[in-house]
Amino acid sequence: MDPKRELTSVDLAALVREFGTYEGAKVDKAYRYGDDLVRLKMRDFDRGRIELLLEVGEVKRAHTVAPERVPDAPGRPPQFAMMLRNRLSGADFAGVEQYEFDRILEFTFERDDGTTRIIVELFGQGNVAVTDGEYEVIDCLETVRLKSRTVVPGSRYEFPDTRTNPLTISREVFGHEMEESDTDVVRTLATQLNFGGLYAEEVCTRAGVEKAMDIGDADEEIYDRLYEAIERLALDIRNGNFNSRLYRASADDSESEDGDNDDTGSDNANANANDNDTGPVVDVTPFPLEEHDEAGFDGEPYDTFLDALDDYFFHLELEDEEEPDPTSQRPDFEEEIAKHERIIEQQQGAIEGFEQEAENLRENAELLYANYGLVDDILSTIQEARAQDRPWEAIEARFEEGAEQGIEAAEAVIDVDGSEGIVTVDVDGEYIELVAHDGVEQNADRLYTEAKRVAEKKEGALAAIEDTREDLEDAKRRRDEWEESDGESGAGSGGGDEDEGEDEDRDWLAESSIPIRENEPWFDRFRWFHTSDGYLVIGGRDADQNEELVKKYLEPGDKVLHTQAHGGPVTVLKATDPSEASSSDIELPESSIEEAAQFAVSYSSVWKDGRYAGDVYAVDSDQVTKTPESGEYLEKGGFAVRGDRTYYRDTPVGAAVGIQCEPYTRVIGGPPAAIEGTAETTIELEPGRYAQADAAKRLYRRFRERFEDETFVRKIASPDRIQHFMPPGGSRIAEE
Repeated sequence: MDPKRELTSVDLAALVREFGTYEGAKVDKAYRYGDDLVRLKMRDFDRGRIELLLEVGEVKRAHTVAPERVPDAPGRPPQFAMMLRNRLSGADFAGVEQYEFDRILEFTFERDDGTTRIIVELFGQGNVAVTDGEYEVIDCLETVRLKSRTVVPGSRYEFPDTRTNPLTISREVFGHEMEESDTDVVRTLATQLNFGGLYAEEVCTRAGVEKAMDIGDADEEIYDRLYEAIERLALDIRNGNFNSRLYRASADDSESEDGDNDDTGSDNANANANDNDTGPVVDVTPFPLEEHDEAGFDGEPYDTFLDALDDYFFHLELEDEEEPDPTSQRPDFEEEIAKHERIIEQQQGAIEGFEQEAENLRENAELLYANYGLVDDILSTIQEARAQDRPWEAIEARFEEGAEQGIEAAEAVIDVDGSEGIVTVDVDGEYIELVAHDGVEQNADRLYTEAKRVAEKKEGALAAIEDTREDLEDAKRRRDEWEESDGESGAGSGGGDEDEGEDEDRDWLAESSIPIRENEPWFDRFRWFHTSDGYLVIGGRDADQNEELVKKYLEPGDKVLHTQAHGGPVTVLKATDPSEASSSDIELPESSIEEAAQFAVSYSSVWKDGRYAGDVYAVDSDQVTKTPESGEYLEKGGFAVRGDRTYYRDTPVGAAVGIQCEPYTRVIGGPPAAIEGTAETTIELEPGRYAQADAAKRLYRRFRERFEDETFVRKIASPDRIQHFMPPGGSRIAEE
């Protein structure tokens, strides 16, 4: 069994219970490490210092850790961490919830100036989104742009589609879900009921049901036993009846099989027994699992699930860091290839599932129309009763009485959920959930709309499977290259000194595998580029960033540029880096000022309006103020200028996007003359008819065609990242 690297939905349901004991703790600081780890440092009146880790990369977890185990704070906090500190410093931890039965946790923090929610997605690619009290996304580790949902700053956070929650499902709906399956019992529990493989097997074992039993051979007695096992599991979680376990593989006792040694040295052996007689960690669970007992795993009890998680992931990290056997230097290409093939198989299954789900939803919508009178009778009965303020319990009792009397509409009612305003009905053998306050047409339209959304997921899955196929081919190519070279790459290189500076002469476009060298500069969230002379230019993306640039980053010696046209970014040509001492005696090159002027006009309304030139003015930093003249008013992002301005009339627009390979691998953008010398390849743009997102996709395809290593382009230059450097409004490739 491979060690667990991601928390399950059952784990999260248990965690929510234990996290409740930390409500009221105050946040001190927030940290971000790399691309996927966030740490919140809190303090509690009774417990003292609390450290919360949220990791959403290859390892996906959310739990508290012992203070001595937290990683050292990064040298310079990235913008995401600074944003969290600004919003959370001094805030109270108000609680955490699991979304439905999904692998999503929503942490809520309260402060006098508002609510902040941190939504942690522990599935798929993983994500951490920070929203306000109304779920508007402030920032997120990864932007998500799918037809089914969007997670981008400035938009409302969209949760994934609701999944069946096996811990709250009724017996009737459970039976219906099982009957709908065409596979065996354990797979049905894992997929239809969303338990996942391990807990699906555990439910079968606790219920005494054969896992591989075909669903067609399962009767109501089998369903009762399974449902009772699920109810007991759900009750333990609701009541917090945990008896947490950290599981290890059994120690390998092969070294003691010869049996001929005497007791000499036994004291030393006993002293090290704890180190030598325990195997690697494989799982951590909120309660003992019969599955693991049968597998022979050693289970260590813990007082709390959070403590068990802390120890488990601590030991997992230590084991991952152990040096590999020096005799096995060849990468395990076969395992990597097998992994991609398994993922493709799963993705293909998901596509088939989307098709079937969409078809079922459409058929259910048609059933509502085909049985219009029956469904309308049920909905009208509920709506009339609610209009008379009758409680849901009374409505449910009325349907039960009607069913006993043989009334057709009452017999069709399977379940009434007053908390959600949902009634489940049996229409021609299909169980359909209806929104009680809507009519037949509205419920049918909702099903049609949902069918359309599910069908659209297929497109995203097809794109994902294409990416996985590329990864598979890349792994096969690297395996073939390794075997051709027989693992002797680097032989006869003649020493490291001769290799220095080789990157400058490398043909990156022809490289079969380009190493990723990431860098997240402090200015990356703004518009930016470096001039041909090496000076940094920053521009605001909106009024808030314009305001921030003038207030926080404008230093003596800097130049400020702005278009005469309304709607342009505040553009700052930096004389020095913010970490350096500012200097007002630096003479900025005219070429850099002209490139900054072109940047200012290109990322303004001039481009958006389809014009090819505009006027720009430049002033010194000490001419810019946020204090208006008497009787004047400055809107957010605006500023006042005192003194003379230097104009750059009819400055031509010009923008290009490129891919840089040294010293970092990243997308860059800005005036063509500025980035052509830095990027390995560039594409020049001009105002045009293609929307920004569509033009970004065209650039992405062009870049993939230019690089031999297409996976490199996909990893660092997604359409979203390319769009980050494009002017607002429509564009076209200049050469087209």
